[in-house]
Amino acid sequence: MKRATILKGGALALVGAGLAFGGYWVGSHHQSSASMPASAINDKTDQATGRKVLYWHDPMVPGHKFDKPGKSPFMDMQLVPVYADEAGTEGGIKVSPTLQQNLGIRFATARREETRDAFEVVGTTQFDESAAEVVQSRVTGYIERLYARSPMQRIKRGEPIARLFVPDWIAPQEEFLALKRSGNDALASAARERMRAMSVPDDVIAQVDRTGQVQRNITLTSPVTGVVTELPVRDGAMVSPGMTIAKVAGLSKVWLLAEIPESAARAARAGMTVEASFSGEGNRKYSGTVREILPGVSTSTRTVQARLELDNRDGNLIPGMLMRVRLGTDKPASRLLVPTEAVITTGKRSVVLVAGENNSMQPVEVQTGRDFGDSTEVLSGLKEGQKVVASGQFLIDSEASLKSVLPKFANPTEPQGQASTQPAPANAGPLYRGIGKVEKVSPDSLTLSHKPIPELKWPAMTMDFNKPAAEAFGSIKVGQDVEFAFKENNGSYLLENVTPAGGGKK
Repeated sequence: MKRATILKGGALALVGAGLAFGGYWVGSHHQSSASMPASAINDKTDQATGRKVLYWHDPMVPGHKFDKPGKSPFMDMQLVPVYADEAGTEGGIKVSPTLQQNLGIRFATARREETRDAFEVVGTTQFDESAAEVVQSRVTGYIERLYARSPMQRIKRGEPIARLFVPDWIAPQEEFLALKRSGNDALASAARERMRAMSVPDDVIAQVDRTGQVQRNITLTSPVTGVVTELPVRDGAMVSPGMTIAKVAGLSKVWLLAEIPESAARAARAGMTVEASFSGEGNRKYSGTVREILPGVSTSTRTVQARLELDNRDGNLIPGMLMRVRLGTDKPASRLLVPTEAVITTGKRSVVLVAGENNSMQPVEVQTGRDFGDSTEVLSGLKEGQKVVASGQFLIDSEASLKSVLPKFANPTEPQGQASTQPAPANAGPLYRGIGKVEKVSPDSLTLSHKPIPELKWPAMTMDFNKPAAEAFGSIKVGQDVEFAFKENNGSYLLENVTPAGGGKK
């Protein structure tokens, strides 16, 4: 009896000591845990590689981030970690130096240069109407001989155009000669003034005075070197004072009527310097200035006409020539430029690939301005000194699967991972086939548990496939075994057809 009491007391003592030690261990462990920094507790490290993990995500739905590993709620697959040393490539890709060399990747630096505001237009040449001269008759007479035979005939300054017979000049000349022979200088001087009043030229009066013979004819000459544009008379025709004998257009300068797009009309103004050339003589450049901007916009071409004045001292330019004209300002402006080939234009926006650290490349949307030779102006999206990919962008897209990065530029309002309900374009990629079971049916998609698809290196998993329309595949029910075909469409997968497997048997 005594021995049992002793044993019982010893057991109780041991239990008490154990409880005291357990309480001490729990307290000390809690205290040590509380003393650890929060960064050590929340630090996420991949035990296999030792690399720090930023978050986990489903590669098929990259827009969603998770704080811990596990199974994807979207697919029948495990979440994939994104490491801290890959943060620079979030939304981009990494291309190794070896692959860059194999793809022939070239880089260029966004640079700032002083450039003149210039653009190219086309136009046609015309006669300079401000340099046209009109040859008119000041007397009544008859055309005794016409030297210029037809319109558009070239003529030099001083060459004869027509010789007129003026019968009204004969009597005044005879009177002048008679008074001169009589020695009455006063009356002879009055007769001279009378001939001037009758529009007798001074050179004709001087010839009458010198030769003592009546001059019955007067020869009209061209005042400028150019082209006879109008010739409304013929030999023997009667002319009267003020009647046009010929119109001569000078060729020392020509007009060029240029068609400027309505969008660029505000950039053109009078006084701008121009440089023109035509296909017949591409190496020859003609300089000039913008004379004036004509008011009005053509409703058919949506262009504004500018009248340019070109120097044509060599006389090679003639009306009707189609010329390419480059307009530019005298004062240069500072602009940020990149090679034109570095800009990927999608139609709605422009994108460049910016080189980052650790061989990363990031797609950046930019706003572009005008082209200056082989360079394009960047208005926003880039900074001076940034490196951009100048060649091989599409090889990068093919080799490094950029199509998972660039689709966000296709529709920035659509969240990543959201199923698209738009039909696939006719030229969407190859057609893939699979076998699976229908897990869920919704207006936008079918959730299928499918078997492996070797063409895409997919394992067996459960995932969503978009429907081309809400009413598509209306006979397909949950639980059916189906055969299906699909195509890739902007980062998602669009069903082409779905049919029951095995002739409709489950």
